[in-house]
Amino acid sequence: MAGLACARHLADAGWSPVVFDKGRGVGGRTATRRHGGDLQFDHGAQYVTARDQGFRSVIAAMSKSGAAVRWQDASGEPRFVGAPGMASLAKYLAKGLDIRQGMKVTSVHRSNGRPTIVMEGETAHQFDRVVVTAPAPQTVAMLNAQTAFLSDIATVGYDPCLTLMANLKMEAPEAFHSRSDPDAELAWIALDSSKPGRSGKPCWVAQANSGWSNAHLELDLDTIKSKMLPLLCKELGVAADAVMHAAAHRWRFAKVVQPLGRHFVRNEDATIYAGGDWCLGARVEAAWMSGDAIARDILGAE
Repeated sequence: MAGLACARHLADAGWSPVVFDKGRGVGGRTATRRHGGDLQFDHGAQYVTARDQGFRSVIAAMSKSGAAVRWQDASGEPRFVGAPGMASLAKYLAKGLDIRQGMKVTSVHRSNGRPTIVMEGETAHQFDRVVVTAPAPQTVAMLNAQTAFLSDIATVGYDPCLTLMANLKMEAPEAFHSRSDPDAELAWIALDSSKPGRSGKPCWVAQANSGWSNAHLELDLDTIKSKMLPLLCKELGVAADAVMHAAAHRWRFAKVVQPLGRHFVRNEDATIYAGGDWCLGARVEAAWMSGDAIARDILGAE
């Protein structure tokens, strides 16, 4: 989200940014997993808030286009989701951008006075500016020669999150949308299919709390699934034979628990930047704010 926010702002200002993404789909944790053609799960970010004026404008534009919609859950806070899935938020920002997927950047350094990125396989590309929006530990690893402006990133802290996706043969509880309890082993449970634009089949997403996720982080995904499923079935009061489909996902850098405290960092000549949700906090909105601030700084330096 941070990288797309930055690239979108620069492109709208007449620049020609190139986005390199190691994943198969844009958006990072604003992700939607599909199965069998009729099941889908928002297995990363569950919703977005819009407290910042700039991001409110973006959400308003997304809503007008149909890419975002208000989710009327029981929280009382305005929450928005992508339609038909969370990935739609990223796809909206990505429209028309030069995005090259399946491209893993291994390092960023300066060569002949210009920022240079090196891809897996040693392919190098030079640009006028490079913006890195990976999680903080991966950013430090990529920019290991730029330690002078990265020292503060060592203070950034993350918690992982293990996620369960399940389709259950059951009647959906009346008016159930989500349940949040950070002290429970399953800190978040959502009836994903209660979100606007989803299929009618009951698709559930459960996310473990930080302690449970840390304790089970290195288990294989099938084992994680087998441990989370009984917890979900117990919470919902259904038998194990109600499970029609289930899968688990591991997010190593899911929740920023100690943010940097400013929008981004950069080197002295403003040619290499780094940002992301780790700068401001564990929200999609925070990632967008970081990326947009980087774009504004770049444009202001011209």
